[in-house]
Amino acid sequence: MVRSIALLAAAIIALAGVSGAAARPAAHQQQQKAGMLVGIYDEAQALYGNPDRTFPILKDLRVQVLRSNLYWGGEFGVAKARPANAGDPSDPAYDWAIYDRLVQYANASGIKVVFSIWGTPKWANGGRALNRVPARADDLQKFANAAAKRYNGRTEGDDGRLLPRVQHWIAWNEPNNPNFIFPQYRKVGSGYQVESARQYAKICNAVYAGVKSALATDKVACGVTGPRGNNNPKGSRASVSPLAFLRAAKAAGMKRFDAYAHHPYYGQASEEPGKAPPSSRTGTPSTAVTLGNFSNLVKEVTRLYGAKRIWITEYGYQTNPPDRQFGVTPAKQAAYLKQAYAIARKNPRVDMMLWFLLRDEPIIEGWQSGLLTARGLKKPAYNAFRALPR
Repeated sequence: MVRSIALLAAAIIALAGVSGAAARPAAHQQQQKAGMLVGIYDEAQALYGNPDRTFPILKDLRVQVLRSNLYWGGEFGVAKARPANAGDPSDPAYDWAIYDRLVQYANASGIKVVFSIWGTPKWANGGRALNRVPARADDLQKFANAAAKRYNGRTEGDDGRLLPRVQHWIAWNEPNNPNFIFPQYRKVGSGYQVESARQYAKICNAVYAGVKSALATDKVACGVTGPRGNNNPKGSRASVSPLAFLRAAKAAGMKRFDAYAHHPYYGQASEEPGKAPPSSRTGTPSTAVTLGNFSNLVKEVTRLYGAKRIWITEYGYQTNPPDRQFGVTPAKQAAYLKQAYAIARKNPRVDMMLWFLLRDEPIIEGWQSGLLTARGLKKPAYNAFRALPR
């Protein structure tokens, strides 16, 4: 499913809960509840929408964490021109205004922010699109460093107010999807290499190094993989399945991260959150990683990198109406939201789960998984989300 939020940006946000919680000891339940952040991703509402309308709703929903892209380049880019001193957040080429506003509003509502650094400026990739990787990873590393310095909790904004601290960072978005890194494959001799994974290893390493050199205690997630891929380098829209991408990124030198992020979306309206993808049920290894076979991803992350934390940074179910192809009834959306929380909360490695969206996108070709309709009416999922344990 292809999603869009402004330009090439795409959807985000996932959630979790506890279906087997009743069988667990009460102390363990409390430990799990305290350890997993419950959040929303909807930058159309929170970043460049009306914050005076959006943040009271987020506060009413008891949102703990809010995800937004932090655009390096593009329409909402911080660095539309090459900075003279890229590691200095006060360089005159940088414009942080829209992001300063976001963190101030979030802080006033008691909400943490997680920034996804993505989108290459034209000056850094030869004048090409946001999904073309930078020519020099060092440029990205310096930008990540400047961003972490800007939001270190000790820096004043342009209005003289102290900017709140941002402690959670994500390197890029869905790099196994050609919307976000292109090309996905490159022909080498008689075969093909996973070019997106090769380039993403540099992106992850750059963002991690840039953030950590500013504040070592900040947390950086890499991966941020989409739920499926066709593994067909000759296809018209080549993409890479999440486990194949993870292995290729490791082989390409993806070194360190604090958490591995993934978007375990369902594939068909008939798939409940705990239901494995169809090929898994027929005995064929699935190329998809949804909540139904999420343990496959956790096992592979553990094999390659040890017991890293897991962030689910996008998840959601669309509703019918208006989406007749992928939507479920509003009542099912609410029920599946609770089930999804239950599945994630049972896994002690999952620290964060974000639901996408707050409000349906206004066009049918967009994403219709909001807790509110496009007109702002509450769906049953609104109160289901609000009632989730924190």
